[in-house]
Amino acid sequence: MRKVAVIGVGNSKFGNRQDVNVTELAFEAVKPAIEDAGITPKDIEFVAVGSAGAGAWYEEALPAVITAEYCGLTGAGLVRCEAACASGSAAVFTVYSAIASGQIDIGMALGLEKMREVDTPTVVELIGRAGYYLWEFHNFGMTFPAYYAMHATAHMAKYGTTEEDLALVAVKNHKYAAMNPVAHFQKEITIDEALSSYPIAWPLKLYDCCPVTDGAAAVILASEEKVKELKIDTPVWIESIGYSSGTGNLSRRDTYVGLKSSVIAAQKAYKKAGVGPEDIEVATVHDCFTIAEIMAYEDLGFCKKGEGPKLLREGQTEIGGKIPVNVDGGLKAKGHPIGATGCSMIYELTKQLREEAEKRQRQVPLKNYIALAHNVGGTGHYCYVTILRR
Repeated sequence: MRKVAVIGVGNSKFGNRQDVNVTELAFEAVKPAIEDAGITPKDIEFVAVGSAGAGAWYEEALPAVITAEYCGLTGAGLVRCEAACASGSAAVFTVYSAIASGQIDIGMALGLEKMREVDTPTVVELIGRAGYYLWEFHNFGMTFPAYYAMHATAHMAKYGTTEEDLALVAVKNHKYAAMNPVAHFQKEITIDEALSSYPIAWPLKLYDCCPVTDGAAAVILASEEKVKELKIDTPVWIESIGYSSGTGNLSRRDTYVGLKSSVIAAQKAYKKAGVGPEDIEVATVHDCFTIAEIMAYEDLGFCKKGEGPKLLREGQTEIGGKIPVNVDGGLKAKGHPIGATGCSMIYELTKQLREEAEKRQRQVPLKNYIALAHNVGGTGHYCYVTILRR
């Protein structure tokens, strides 16, 4: 297996992007990624597009084809990857595997989603169908806020987690999003604002939930040989990618205080990279709801089970703490355009590892330059954990 590096990244502005169509949105990420890599569109041999809502949230059923044409990538191999909210990571894994196996030397993972072309109830229904539709959505009306509310109440009952703990995640992530020019939400919030926001699915309130977001992110990967040929002086190497899945039917799961697929994917990634959770210096984790971030701390081994809230209360997941997490605002405040999220995580961590975070107060101090991205599809139906090193 050949070594694979990130050599270029780009990220569109996240938010309600009614000013562009899906191809224009993709171009906002592709153009800076190509410029960052110092290559031309013709150098890209293969493109994997992560999108979970093609033909549903937005009008185009074949986004890989139309975005490739608009961005000057026609002629490259194309594929669309779907892994629910982890579709962007599935695209990264597809390109990574093609390079590592020797099939290609340069490829692009492009994550994109236009979620705001339809009304919010339609979005909620379509995301709700991402579980076990006939059993959970059709029979019981479960939606994703309800799924994660179930996890939250289980964690509260077993470990004493509180609504205030959940609110602390929102406050932290909004603080960092306010410093991030590509983030959907550009303002800080207080814990009182988070706690007083209206309930969505108790104990989850409005500020415990990620927004419905449009956005795109592009990641250009290259083989070690190409890195040398292009004289890339700051390659960020993909040390490993771990992956796993969970049952579609949540009633068949052993526990609701964490996601088993996250644990397995993380263990695979750590083993392949030859590192442990104590070696990670900055992380992006899948905080579609505030409880998801707390469970991720535990599932990824940043703390023991049940100690996620303590890590948060002590400020250990802030810059300057033990393990800074989601200092781009996370899904909660940067936004969660479902197909783009996995690629956007790699964008953020590449910037961090290069010490290029847009505002110095958002740059994590690094010693060993090791980072982790944790991207979940559904409620652990899919999971990818990627470890990066510069």
